[in-house]
Amino acid sequence: MSKSTISTFQLFEMFPDQESARVYLEGRLWPEGPFCPVCGMSDRITVRKGGYYRCNHCKQDFTVRTGTIFERSHVPLHKWIYAMYLVVTARKGISSMQLAKEIGVTQKTAWFVLGRLREACGDKLDKLRGIVEIDETYIGRKEANKHKGKKLHAGRGTVGKTAVLGMRERGGRTAVKVVTGTDVGTLQAEIQTSVEAGSTLHTDEHGGYAGLAALEFQHETVNHSAGEFVRDGVSTNSIESVWAV
Repeated sequence: MSKSTISTFQLFEMFPDQESARVYLEGRLWPEGPFCPVCGMSDRITVRKGGYYRCNHCKQDFTVRTGTIFERSHVPLHKWIYAMYLVVTARKGISSMQLAKEIGVTQKTAWFVLGRLREACGDKLDKLRGIVEIDETYIGRKEANKHKGKKLHAGRGTVGKTAVLGMRERGGRTAVKVVTGTDVGTLQAEIQTSVEAGSTLHTDEHGGYAGLAALEFQHETVNHSAGEFVRDGVSTNSIESVWAV
């Protein structure tokens, strides 16, 4: 854990309940005092009970949730903060199932929370750089486990599944994208969009990665079919571990 990251115990001490979380979030959102998210005014705000405020300009009631990712959510604010903590400290990411267990909500609610947090992060991130591990997989239910009426009867393997490309910056960020296929054109177009030129790419020997060295990348491979998984620091172990969640 980074020296700048507080422990889970410290987090619980700081935010033992919803009220402490509300006060903290208000201080972050309104460092100079509350302002109306509807009209933007701050000089005629009346404090009401339970964290509510009244704007006497536009006659609207609001809270720290209004106009934020917390709006229209009954999840207590201290659980939102704990969810944020888990998202940014989990090395391999966190699934909605795991988040549901950690903060004591349903899987459906955890999925909603994760969606809101990802929305807040946005998608305009800098390109991955340095050593980037890349791997592709297929996500979906096995044909054998489907109800009879939902089976596609079109073969085995990747039938009915969605192709996904994963790219993990060594020791850093991860980008995961749904792709239309795992052919050379599709994979390399996504890689060029997401990875900074000059970076070192580690992949397996899948044909979709052939020719990456000609696209201003340093390209190293490991031969999984021959039982090779690590060679002189070259591996795809980190991105493959992402598929576990």
